Amino acid sequence: MAVIGTVREWNEDEGWGVLDSPQTPGGCWAHFSHAAVAGYAAFTAGQAVLLEWEEPGQDGWPYRAVRFWPHGEQPVDRYADTAGGTGGAYHSTLTLTFDEPDPDRRS
Repeated sequence: MAVIGTVREWNEDEGWGVLDSPQTPGGCWAHFSHAAVAGYAAFTAGQAVLLEWEEPGQDGWPYRAVRFWPHGEQPVDRYADTAGGTGGAYHSTLTLTFDEPDPDRRS
């Protein structure tokens, strides 16, 4: 069940922040990959959010967000059908191919 929280701080360059709520005293670590928003996840200090969390925490924080999104909005499944391109989150692939070794070339 989601609780109402507030963004204490958000590190946009690193994609993580700390959320506060009465149910998560001491702070709740949050990573952009758990933000239930479409596209780029950006938050600002003081912003109200809805938060689902777990223990143990992360990086010295007693709690960790498993899903969070702006208060007043509906959560979005960022990873729904990412293979089909409808999830809203960035998706890419990488394919590596190697040439056959040249028998005439010395290493």
